[in-house]
Amino acid sequence: GLLSVIQKLKGSPEQELRIVLLGLDNAGKTTLLKRLASEEVSTITPTQGFNIKSVHSHGFKLNVWDIGGQRSVRPYWKKYLGSTDLLIYVIDSADQKRFEETGQELAELTEDESLTGVPLLVFANKQDLVSAAPAAEIAEGLSLHTYRDREWQIQACSALSGEGRRTCHALGAVLMLLSSLQDGMNWISSQIMNRKK
Repeated sequence: GLLSVIQKLKGSPEQELRIVLLGLDNAGKTTLLKRLASEEVSTITPTQGFNIKSVHSHGFKLNVWDIGGQRSVRPYWKKYLGSTDLLIYVIDSADQKRFEETGQELAELTEDESLTGVPLLVFANKQDLVSAAPAAEIAEGLSLHTYRDREWQIQACSALSGEGRRTCHALGAVLMLLSSLQDGMNWISSQIMNRKK
Protein backbone atom coordinates (compact mmCIF):
# COMPACT_ATOMS: atom_id res chain seq x y z
CA GLY A 1 0.00 0.00 0.00
CA LEU A 2 0.94 3.57 0.66
CA LEU A 3 3.76 2.72 3.06
CA SER A 4 5.62 0.60 0.52
CA VAL A 5 5.58 3.49 -1.96
CA ILE A 6 6.78 5.98 0.63
CA GLN A 7 9.60 3.62 1.57
CA LYS A 8 10.96 4.12 -1.97
CA LEU A 9 11.17 7.87 -1.36
CA LYS A 10 14.42 8.60 0.46
CA GLY A 11 14.65 12.06 1.99
CA SER A 12 17.27 13.72 4.17
CA PRO A 13 15.47 15.98 6.64
CA GLU A 14 11.76 15.19 6.83
CA GLN A 15 9.88 16.61 3.86
CA GLU A 16 6.17 17.26 4.06
CA LEU A 17 4.09 16.48 0.98
CA ARG A 18 0.50 17.59 0.47
CA ILE A 19 -1.86 15.56 -1.71
CA VAL A 20 -5.46 16.65 -2.30
CA LEU A 21 -7.98 13.91 -3.15
CA LEU A 22 -11.09 15.19 -4.94
CA GLY A 23 -14.00 13.94 -7.06
CA LEU A 24 -17.79 13.92 -7.05
CA ASP A 25 -19.72 12.37 -4.18
CA ASN A 26 -19.87 8.57 -4.34
CA ALA A 27 -16.79 8.34 -6.59
CA GLY A 28 -14.97 6.24 -3.97
CA LYS A 29 -12.46 8.77 -2.60
CA THR A 30 -12.61 7.67 1.04
CA THR A 31 -12.51 3.98 0.09
CA LEU A 32 -9.48 4.70 -2.08
CA LEU A 33 -7.75 6.61 0.72
CA LYS A 34 -8.39 3.83 3.22
CA ARG A 35 -7.16 1.22 0.72
CA LEU A 36 -3.97 3.21 0.06
CA ALA A 37 -3.39 3.49 3.82
CA SER A 38 -3.96 -0.30 4.18
CA GLU A 39 -7.06 0.21 6.33
CA GLU A 40 -10.33 -1.73 6.45
CA VAL A 41 -12.77 -0.68 3.70
CA SER A 42 -15.86 -2.69 4.63
CA THR A 43 -17.75 0.23 6.19
CA ILE A 44 -17.45 3.63 4.53
CA THR A 45 -19.77 6.57 5.12
CA PRO A 46 -20.00 9.68 2.91
CA THR A 47 -17.42 12.30 3.83
CA GLN A 48 -18.93 15.32 5.52
CA GLY A 49 -16.23 17.97 5.24
CA PHE A 50 -12.85 16.25 4.95
CA ASN A 51 -10.60 13.42 6.15
CA ILE A 52 -6.84 13.68 6.50
CA LYS A 53 -4.42 10.77 6.57
CA SER A 54 -0.80 11.46 7.49
CA VAL A 55 1.97 8.90 7.25
CA HIS A 56 5.58 9.33 8.43
CA SER A 57 8.14 7.15 6.72
CA HIS A 58 11.73 7.40 5.54
CA GLY A 59 11.98 11.14 5.93
CA PHE A 60 8.59 12.00 4.42
CA LYS A 61 5.33 13.10 5.93
CA LEU A 62 2.61 12.51 3.36
CA ASN A 63 -0.63 14.38 4.12
CA VAL A 64 -3.59 13.25 2.01
CA TRP A 65 -6.68 15.48 2.19
CA ASP A 66 -9.90 13.68 1.21
CA ILE A 67 -12.56 16.37 0.72
CA GLY A 68 -16.28 15.64 0.32
CA GLY A 69 -17.69 15.78 -3.21
CA GLN A 70 -21.30 16.77 -2.57
CA ARG A 71 -22.49 19.69 -4.71
CA SER A 72 -22.83 21.87 -1.57
CA VAL A 73 -19.18 21.22 -0.59
CA ARG A 74 -17.52 21.70 -4.01
CA PRO A 75 -17.42 25.54 -3.86
CA TYR A 76 -15.07 25.13 -0.85
CA TRP A 77 -12.58 22.85 -2.66
CA LYS A 78 -10.45 25.80 -3.71
CA LYS A 79 -9.79 26.71 -0.08
CA TYR A 80 -7.79 23.46 0.28
CA LEU A 81 -5.61 23.76 -2.84
CA GLY A 82 -2.75 25.94 -1.57
CA SER A 83 0.70 24.27 -1.45
CA THR A 84 -0.59 21.10 -3.12
CA ASP A 85 2.16 18.78 -4.40
CA LEU A 86 -0.20 16.43 -6.24
CA LEU A 87 -3.90 16.33 -7.15
CA ILE A 88 -5.68 12.97 -7.18
CA TYR A 89 -9.08 13.09 -8.88
CA VAL A 90 -11.39 10.08 -8.51
CA ILE A 91 -14.13 9.25 -11.02
CA ASP A 92 -16.91 6.67 -10.74
CA SER A 93 -16.33 4.89 -14.06
CA ALA A 94 -19.78 3.27 -13.92
CA ASP A 95 -21.74 6.53 -13.41
CA GLN A 96 -21.72 7.68 -17.03
CA LYS A 97 -24.62 10.11 -16.43
CA ARG A 98 -22.23 12.25 -14.37
CA PHE A 99 -19.20 12.23 -16.70
CA GLU A 100 -19.98 15.72 -18.01
CA GLU A 101 -20.41 17.07 -14.47
CA THR A 102 -17.19 15.49 -13.21
CA GLY A 103 -15.34 16.75 -16.29
CA GLN A 104 -16.49 20.31 -15.67
CA GLU A 105 -15.38 20.14 -12.03
CA LEU A 106 -11.94 18.80 -13.01
CA ALA A 107 -11.50 21.46 -15.71
CA GLU A 108 -12.31 24.21 -13.20
CA LEU A 109 -9.87 22.76 -10.69
CA THR A 110 -6.97 22.56 -13.12
CA GLU A 111 -7.51 26.19 -14.11
CA ASP A 112 -7.04 27.30 -10.49
CA GLU A 113 -3.83 29.29 -9.93
CA SER A 114 -2.96 27.20 -6.86
CA LEU A 115 -2.70 24.07 -9.03
CA THR A 116 -0.60 25.50 -11.88
CA GLY A 117 1.82 22.76 -12.94
CA VAL A 118 0.70 20.39 -10.15
CA PRO A 119 0.75 16.75 -11.38
CA LEU A 120 -2.68 15.13 -11.78
CA LEU A 121 -3.50 11.48 -11.16
CA VAL A 122 -7.02 10.45 -12.21
CA PHE A 123 -8.29 7.19 -10.75
CA ALA A 124 -11.00 5.69 -12.99
CA ASN A 125 -12.59 3.87 -10.07
CA LYS A 126 -15.15 1.05 -9.86
CA GLN A 127 -13.65 -0.89 -12.76
CA ASP A 128 -14.98 -4.05 -11.08
CA LEU A 129 -18.48 -3.09 -12.28
CA VAL A 130 -19.67 -4.38 -15.65
CA SER A 131 -21.00 -0.92 -16.63
CA ALA A 132 -17.63 0.80 -16.03
CA ALA A 133 -16.22 2.81 -18.93
CA PRO A 134 -12.58 2.03 -19.78
CA ALA A 135 -9.95 4.48 -18.52
CA ALA A 136 -8.91 5.40 -22.08
CA GLU A 137 -12.49 6.40 -22.93
CA ILE A 138 -12.71 8.50 -19.75
CA ALA A 139 -9.36 10.19 -20.53
CA GLU A 140 -10.65 11.11 -23.97
CA GLY A 141 -13.94 12.43 -22.56
CA LEU A 142 -12.04 14.57 -20.05
CA SER A 143 -9.70 15.83 -22.81
CA LEU A 144 -6.71 14.97 -20.64
CA HIS A 145 -4.49 15.08 -23.75
CA THR A 146 -5.01 18.87 -23.81
CA TYR A 147 -3.37 19.32 -20.38
CA ARG A 148 0.00 20.68 -21.45
CA ASP A 149 0.94 22.54 -18.26
CA ARG A 150 1.30 19.46 -16.04
CA GLU A 151 2.14 15.78 -15.92
CA TRP A 152 -0.98 13.62 -15.75
CA GLN A 153 -1.92 9.97 -15.66
CA ILE A 154 -5.19 8.06 -15.62
CA GLN A 155 -5.29 4.74 -13.79
CA ALA A 156 -8.11 2.20 -13.92
CA CYS A 157 -8.82 0.73 -10.49
CA SER A 158 -11.29 -0.67 -8.02
CA ALA A 159 -10.85 0.95 -4.62
CA LEU A 160 -12.80 -1.91 -3.03
CA SER A 161 -10.40 -4.60 -4.20
CA GLY A 162 -7.31 -2.50 -4.90
CA GLU A 163 -7.25 -3.96 -8.42
CA GLY A 164 -8.03 -2.89 -11.96
CA ARG A 165 -9.40 -5.00 -14.78
CA ARG A 166 -6.24 -7.05 -14.92
CA THR A 167 -7.68 -9.93 -12.95
CA CYS A 168 -8.12 -13.57 -13.79
CA HIS A 169 -11.10 -15.43 -12.35
CA ALA A 170 -10.39 -19.12 -11.84
CA LEU A 171 -12.60 -21.40 -9.73
CA GLY A 172 -14.03 -18.38 -7.91
CA ALA A 173 -10.59 -17.15 -6.85
CA VAL A 174 -9.11 -13.94 -8.16
CA LEU A 175 -5.50 -14.07 -9.23
CA MET A 176 -4.08 -10.60 -8.79
CA LEU A 177 -1.85 -9.93 -11.77
CA LEU A 178 -1.19 -6.26 -11.20
CA SER A 179 -2.27 -3.84 -8.53
CA SER A 180 -3.47 -0.76 -10.36
CA LEU A 181 -3.62 1.24 -7.12
CA GLN A 182 0.06 0.45 -6.64
CA ASP A 183 0.74 1.55 -10.24
CA GLY A 184 -0.88 4.89 -9.45
CA MET A 185 1.11 5.27 -6.24
CA ASN A 186 4.34 4.46 -8.10
CA TRP A 187 3.52 7.26 -10.53
CA ILE A 188 2.90 9.61 -7.58
CA SER A 189 6.29 8.80 -6.06
CA SER A 190 8.06 9.52 -9.36
CA GLN A 191 6.21 12.86 -9.71
CA ILE A 192 7.08 13.88 -6.16
CA MET A 193 10.74 12.99 -6.64
CA ASN A 194 10.87 15.01 -9.87
CA ARG A 195 9.32 18.06 -8.19
CA LYS A 196 11.67 17.89 -5.21
CA LYS A 197 14.84 17.86 -7.39
